[in-house]
Amino acid sequence: MAVLHKPAGILVSGNSFKTVANALPENIKYSNLADATTPQPVHRLDYATTGILLVGKTSSSIRALNRMFEDKKVEKTYYAVTIGEMNSDGKITTTIDGKISQSNYKMLYSVPSERFKKLNLVQLEPKTGRRHQLRKHLASIDNPILGDATYGIENLILTGKGMYLHAYSLRFTHPFTNKQVYFKDEFPERFQKIFSSKISEIVVGNNSN
Repeated sequence: MAVLHKPAGILVSGNSFKTVANALPENIKYSNLADATTPQPVHRLDYATTGILLVGKTSSSIRALNRMFEDKKVEKTYYAVTIGEMNSDGKITTTIDGKISQSNYKMLYSVPSERFKKLNLVQLEPKTGRRHQLRKHLASIDNPILGDATYGIENLILTGKGMYLHAYSLRFTHPFTNKQVYFKDEFPERFQKIFSSKISEIVVGNNSN
């Protein structure tokens, strides 16, 4: 397997030519195992989301990792910057497309903002994997993600800076070695500009776990 950083503004896969999946064959080392195959992502991130992306490089690993995501055996942690007054923590269970959905959140820090009143650094743990789940869930409690042009509040949409949603880490039991593995992708610079000292505290805390 391989772990990649996905930048904003690129699809993981799909009909478009410019996708992570299409770029992998020319940019990643193939496995030397007997069932090596074209590397491919085993989960998805939104077009505007940055962060960690897991790739399978053998037929057996792709099958195993896909199954682990489907069975919710991969612990995913995201961070977002949200707008407005917010509870310190909570569980959002609003259905999405008629399906049961759950996102747990913890509001870590807030800073005042002249335009947005308050910006919050929020840790997110999706327990289901619906399309646009975190974006829809945060919008449903009136705390949309900064820069979200689809689900944001019309007069409070930040343009030109991207969406402030970052897939930070993955934790799971390796399907072949049975060892616990943990991968992370550090915060984008735009997060650090808003919460500079606090971001450092989170990084130090995560490194000590």
